[in-house]
Amino acid sequence: MNIIPYERKVFYYETDRMGIVHHSNYIRWMEEARIDFLKQIGLPYDGIEREGILIPVLAVAAEYKKPFRFGDSFRIELRLVEFSGIKFTIKYEIYKRETEELCATGQSQHAFVDERMMPVRLRKEYPRIYEGLMNRLEKKE
Repeated sequence: MNIIPYERKVFYYETDRMGIVHHSNYIRWMEEARIDFLKQIGLPYDGIEREGILIPVLAVAAEYKKPFRFGDSFRIELRLVEFSGIKFTIKYEIYKRETEELCATGQSQHAFVDERMMPVRLRKEYPRIYEGLMNRLEKKE
């Protein structure tokens, strides 16, 4: 199954006084794309939480190349590039749909923890989640 890139338009409230998207919104967009990705691979975020698993952000970064403005449409392509069974890293590319320009890139790192914030070993305790992510891990060449 191919992953459908996450797409939507820029909302007015996401822009700043200069008329461009405020930098903090790119991090929100990456989160939206990540939640959509998990749903597409059969691991909806709310279902993971019902199992007692939380997925905190350990690190996040973004690089801004070209600005977005109100009404622009964008597409986010993401790749699962690291997965240890406890931690994972996703890379993001954000494109302007109208021109296909790469406007931003980003990366986020996460962990699987229980409600006490202790690491969860998915391979042993939640093999369905582990396999779902392993099947989406980008193969290193």
